[in-house]
Amino acid sequence: MKVLRDPRASEEIDDAELRALVDQRFAALSRDQPYDPDLIGIIVVAEPGDNLEALERRTGCAIGTGSYPDTPYGHRAFRPAWEYLDEHPCCYEMVFVLSDSGYGVVLYVPKQTSIDPVLLRLCAEFATPAPCGEVSCDR
Repeated sequence: MKVLRDPRASEEIDDAELRALVDQRFAALSRDQPYDPDLIGIIVVAEPGDNLEALERRTGCAIGTGSYPDTPYGHRAFRPAWEYLDEHPCCYEMVFVLSDSGYGVVLYVPKQTSIDPVLLRLCAEFATPAPCGEVSCDR
């Protein structure tokens, strides 16, 4: 996984559409103040080989465990813990707000067959289309 703590780090992303989306998110997060990952949060891009457990450990976000650890994804009572999960043409964007200060994690899951199929299935099941006018891959 790529953990991005600086807007210039988006240059590490090979996919041009995804890189443009990440750049737009960094710009939105730093509209009112300079981007500070310790105050605002981080952006994470899932890569081949990353599974739910590894992403949860690295981000501290309940991606597959959800709001209640005893009802993980796949359990009929699973309840997502993210703020929102948007579907873009090139990826899914999952946002977690982890504190009252607004600190959070934005996780991008590319729509690639090499990405963990369980993670892709979870995203496809719960995602809503990205709102018009919001940050989007197809701009």
